[in-house]
Amino acid sequence: MRSAELKTRRAAGVSPLLPDEAGKPGADAPGSPLLLFEQASKWYGSVLALNQVTLELTGGITGLVGANGAGKSTLLRLATGQLRPTLGRVSIRGTDAWDWRARRLVGYCPDADAFYEDMTGRGFVLVMARLCGYDRREARRRTEAVLTLVGMADRADRRIAGYSKGMRQRIKLAQALLHDPALLVLDEPLSGIDPIGRQELLDLFQRLAAQGKCLLISSHELEALEKLTNHVVIMARGRVAAVGTLPQIRELLDDHPVSVRIDVDVAREVARRLLDLPDVLGVEVVAGADGPGLVVKARNPKRFFPAVGRVLIEEHAEVRRLEPLDESAHAILGYLLGGSGRT
Repeated sequence: MRSAELKTRRAAGVSPLLPDEAGKPGADAPGSPLLLFEQASKWYGSVLALNQVTLELTGGITGLVGANGAGKSTLLRLATGQLRPTLGRVSIRGTDAWDWRARRLVGYCPDADAFYEDMTGRGFVLVMARLCGYDRREARRRTEAVLTLVGMADRADRRIAGYSKGMRQRIKLAQALLHDPALLVLDEPLSGIDPIGRQELLDLFQRLAAQGKCLLISSHELEALEKLTNHVVIMARGRVAAVGTLPQIRELLDDHPVSVRIDVDVAREVARRLLDLPDVLGVEVVAGADGPGLVVKARNPKRFFPAVGRVLIEEHAEVRRLEPLDESAHAILGYLLGGSGRT
């Protein structure tokens, strides 16, 4: 049985790294949440960075998106055991993420570089393997396996100081895979990688997921992320604004009206035009510091916003402000309407 499993893993194009996978904590609990946030909150002094987040991941690839300051980095640090939640709990297969036993299940590829620049890529990964506790022979075996896996085996003897951004990303991914973790947390893993290299990594991520690994990928490469997975977590102001497949989120938006504030110089003329649109449920004229504005309640944002744009252009309106009033809708719309989600 074990031989058949190893043959299957080799056929998938990923070298088997851990012969003792069954000995890991929680490995005997298939189907249970691999990563679980339970009403987790994190304060930095008086700043609330993460607010009562509940999230469950069991496998496959999940994309994490949101504006800068939405709480993505804090969520990733909690998931990897770098931080403890102020309130609530974060666990890996039932063990606190802060516990060293849970960290054995997690591989982390950070966005920021933290290399010894004078080392070679191979030397750096080998040192990471030794720090994991492997003897020299096993550390070398694992180092060569992961370098081959990420496409760096033939370039790993150059000094890291001379690496491109894409090569640095591959070395960081290699060290995250050394101990064959069940959960991979990847922060902007596609950043700086050329199109061919990006596709190679996307294929690798899919193969890892097919093996049963769970990947949590934070990325601003939304087009690539949407090709990679249909399951996303959208964050806004420290909360999970939406989680699920993109069709589910789009359906959620269609079923729940959004309120949008529009401040223009010809507010009453625009209001009359908006009331004729089929997706507009109501328009309220409100006072503003620079004159009257509008609060528009509408459904089907994918159809509503282009129609609003046409009305504003036709009326030659000077737009001072246009934004959803609901924070969750703001984050979701920023993603679904093609923006990066950055603010």
